[in-house]
Amino acid sequence: MSDTSPRRHERPSPAPGLMFGIGLGGFIDGIVLHQILQWHHMASATSEDPKTLAGLEVNTMADGFFHLFAWFIVVAASIVTVALWRQGRLAPSWTFHVGGLLSGWGLFNLVEGIVDHQILGVHHVRDDLGGPLSWDLGFLAFGAVLVIVGQLLQRRGAATARRTDEEAVAR
Repeated sequence: MSDTSPRRHERPSPAPGLMFGIGLGGFIDGIVLHQILQWHHMASATSEDPKTLAGLEVNTMADGFFHLFAWFIVVAASIVTVALWRQGRLAPSWTFHVGGLLSGWGLFNLVEGIVDHQILGVHHVRDDLGGPLSWDLGFLAFGAVLVIVGQLLQRRGAATARRTDEEAVAR
């Protein structure tokens, strides 16, 4: 098989699921925690008080850039998915794909929780509370659980695909 020929029947790549999970995890965080619950904004611990008009304007813009980042990740995941399919890669099973989504969402939570909440301190999960550390730790624990469950689902989906391949070869 030459480098330019399609790679028929190669196993699905975990990359699209992880990328979709990272982007969608960002949307869930931004839409639920920033907009619906209004627990924090992207820069609520660093800029002017987000309860003032000036502070809200700064944080709304920061939230917009955050959502733009999440959107670009989802678009990139779509491009990677189509590129892999055009190469002849097999589409993933639902189990494998959902595992990737959960792993990506969990990775988003872990990176965002460690970098933004702990290292940079730009916001916490609950900026409206005096002691937000327990919420930050809960956010990190939830991210770790998502990664673990996602990896288990991806392994199960990959094992099912291997058995299916072996049965097809045996026929």
